[in-house]
Amino acid sequence: MDDGWRAHPVALLLAAASVGFHLWLTFAGLMPNLISRPIHLLLVLPWIFVMAGDRPASWRGWRGAVDWLLFLAGAGGCLWVVLNQDMLGDQYGSLQGLDQRIIAILLILVVLEAARRMVKLALPAIAVVALAYGLLGQYLPGRFGHAGMPVDSFLGTLVVAEGGLWGPLTGISMNVVAVFVILGAVIGAGEGGTGFMALAAKLAGRLRAGAAKVSILASALFGSISGSASANVASTGAVTLPAMKRLGYPPALAAAVEAVASSGGQIMPPLMGAGAFVMVELLGVSYVTIMMAAVLPAILFFVAAWFGVELFARRGNLRGMAAEELPSMRLVLATLPFFAIPFAVLLAILFASGKTPQYAAAIAAFAATALLVTDRTGSLAIRPALARLSAATIDAARQIATIAAIIICAGLVIGVLNMTGLGVKVTSAILALSGGELWIALLLTALACLILGMEVPTTAAYVICVSVAGPALQELGLPALTVHLFVFWYALLSTITPPVCGTVFIAAGMADAPWLRVAGYAMRLGLGLYLVPLAMVANPALIRPEDGVFPALFAFAKIAVGLASTSWATVHFRDRPLLALLALAGGAVLVFYAPFFG
Repeated sequence: MDDGWRAHPVALLLAAASVGFHLWLTFAGLMPNLISRPIHLLLVLPWIFVMAGDRPASWRGWRGAVDWLLFLAGAGGCLWVVLNQDMLGDQYGSLQGLDQRIIAILLILVVLEAARRMVKLALPAIAVVALAYGLLGQYLPGRFGHAGMPVDSFLGTLVVAEGGLWGPLTGISMNVVAVFVILGAVIGAGEGGTGFMALAAKLAGRLRAGAAKVSILASALFGSISGSASANVASTGAVTLPAMKRLGYPPALAAAVEAVASSGGQIMPPLMGAGAFVMVELLGVSYVTIMMAAVLPAILFFVAAWFGVELFARRGNLRGMAAEELPSMRLVLATLPFFAIPFAVLLAILFASGKTPQYAAAIAAFAATALLVTDRTGSLAIRPALARLSAATIDAARQIATIAAIIICAGLVIGVLNMTGLGVKVTSAILALSGGELWIALLLTALACLILGMEVPTTAAYVICVSVAGPALQELGLPALTVHLFVFWYALLSTITPPVCGTVFIAAGMADAPWLRVAGYAMRLGLGLYLVPLAMVANPALIRPEDGVFPALFAFAKIAVGLASTSWATVHFRDRPLLALLALAGGAVLVFYAPFFG
């Protein structure tokens, strides 16, 4: 979005309406889903269609006219659902009359186009295939066909009931994800971002390959609130990539470090990515349970990246940052509260009060907002505070729109899967192909996640994969939480794995390095994404620390050593192939063999 929108009164008003509505929902109690969820979509549509380009050029010509028509069609459809929710509730998910069919088709088309604009073609293309299957699947021979259903019932379930556009996924986007996005935007608008970088640089800057290790720490800290790998690269990479290049790091290695570290932000508690909140809803467990299960594997991911950087640093004699390049302790202490206080509020409410995650995030957002009135000097300044608040509000509204476009479009796919029973059929196919062997089913699922994630965002890839493959893994004896974490991790693979590796492309462009070489480094540094999900299955104690701290820590230490050994093998395979093979074998045993605790 053009920076000119930050000062535009219409943009500020729309952003305030979006942020205010989503915060208000946290405290207002229950509201009918056919009112709150269409309003959620209504509030994000302007940021997708009419506020996305360079103002006011984007409003001119036929393209501008199309943008406005799409916005008005979507907004009109949302308002129609809101105003007629009592009547629609009595229709039991079936359309009545030509006018309702037209509105339903327009709303679906608007959602598909919104997803295309936010995340390109892959996700809406999958949704179109799913819709075509729902409408025409009765003509398919064999077990993958379905019995068919009336068009009015099919479209009605998707649009005037809670089986598609207004289903549980949209509820997660509206009730939970949006509030955490607001929290991240407010922290980022103040001195919180500076605090992340200052703390990371102070802790790791003087070490060997210090700038790369700063990137890892900063990405872990920033990613834990942004939940977006691309945003992580763009923000922390703007600081760390020039520093690494200035210190003589190969540009491809520097870009790979940033790409890998940024990808890990989506699995790093306390916030993780939007997929974590979807996981809470699908599993019906508390967010604290997800965090407790995810924290040790997430740390292992960054440990693996740290080992890889250290090994490359030894080979390339990559030095640390000079003393004059490091932040002073005074700066660290001055900026630390700007992210430590909101985090402390969030965690205290989550662990001590039993309140919902969105309630905790809303209170933490208010704490972060209060901190906007001051800066690292401790002086109070109202005008700069208002400017920071305006920037945070607009950034939050824009990010809410991006995530909503993804999740609502994915909701169409899930709605079709539920109506047609396709998920059950795919589950049966996976069970048949695997021959009842869990590890074969895991590898098939991992491959499916990688293929689906090739341009579909992580959250959408996770939701679709876990819907079709999750039941098969559970039938083979894997606990539901393990299944969801496994799929969520493998949905991240495409961020660093060719041919479509989003964070690699962004980091390579910022570092002016060939993307394929960056991807090669990234795959070696990002071993955690490939191995840790399988290690979770082989070492169940790792994600069950509540069942015993010692077994969890033992599994953590064992896997960490195994990842270090495997990292050494990948870095030194060319110059020491025999030792590398031995290290690889030893690492595999440590990662996948659980002799004492299971």
